[in-house]
Amino acid sequence: MRRIFLFAAVAALLVGLAGLLLTRPQRVDHVILDGISPDLANGEIVFYAGGCASCHAAPDAVGEENLILAGGRRFVSGFGTFIAPNISSDPLAGIGSWSTLDLANALIHGTGPKGQHYYPAFPYTTYANLTAEDVVSLHAFLGTLPAVATESKAHEVGFPFSVRRGLGGWKLLFMAPGWVVEGDLTEQQIRGRYLVEALGHCAECHTPRNGFGGLKRELWLAGAPNPSGKGRIPGLTSGQLDWSEADIAEYLKSGFTPDYDSAGGDMVEVIENTSRLTDDDRLAIAAYLKVVPVSSTGLPSE
Repeated sequence: MRRIFLFAAVAALLVGLAGLLLTRPQRVDHVILDGISPDLANGEIVFYAGGCASCHAAPDAVGEENLILAGGRRFVSGFGTFIAPNISSDPLAGIGSWSTLDLANALIHGTGPKGQHYYPAFPYTTYANLTAEDVVSLHAFLGTLPAVATESKAHEVGFPFSVRRGLGGWKLLFMAPGWVVEGDLTEQQIRGRYLVEALGHCAECHTPRNGFGGLKRELWLAGAPNPSGKGRIPGLTSGQLDWSEADIAEYLKSGFTPDYDSAGGDMVEVIENTSRLTDDDRLAIAAYLKVVPVSSTGLPSE
């Protein structure tokens, strides 16, 4: 019995150590950032394409107010309420003291400067595909924005979701860097894929999730329940969105649909961002959406 007990204790210890190793926060190799010079103009494009203000500015912010990234917006979910933090250039309340490497760790691995896991309400699952050049440029651009001394509020998340180490296991299961739409794509479609799958993180709203909050990649951009509980967010696959590429690009610029309607709800803020992109980038997004296949498993149920 003593041998059995000892064997069980050793096995449990090894399993525990393996679990700690597998769920440890990951970090970026600093070498990938070496020698890259920031481009502020590109950093501004990354800022808008990435929708930073949509979460971190005040809900009713307009125009230049979107550059005041004090946080505070609340996102209610089945796992708790997540509150957007201050990401302004303030060195204490915001992220003004962060290095480029700190930002890269947060965006690509969802890892904070203190080695903590971030919750995937911050869409690092798609930001994981960002280029090092865009991270460097975004870091430089964020440093030019106003510093705000507003303290970030703690997330309202109960046990067991409050145990952040568990997020390491979640990342192992549901964080899969790499492209969803593959194949023989044109340069324009490749640019559109980057804008949609990495920067724009469109799938975070337009793709359904499983019971653990992971994206159902097999139903990529096929539409999903609205997190507010009211209605559905539409599908964007080539078999669902019958707008022309020009129609899509115009919608992303002005918010007007081919039927002379206008965007509403959260899309108003999305278009506030996409309207800041170039015409070429909006057309690239449209070209990509026209090649997103309908899932072989069918469309999600209503």
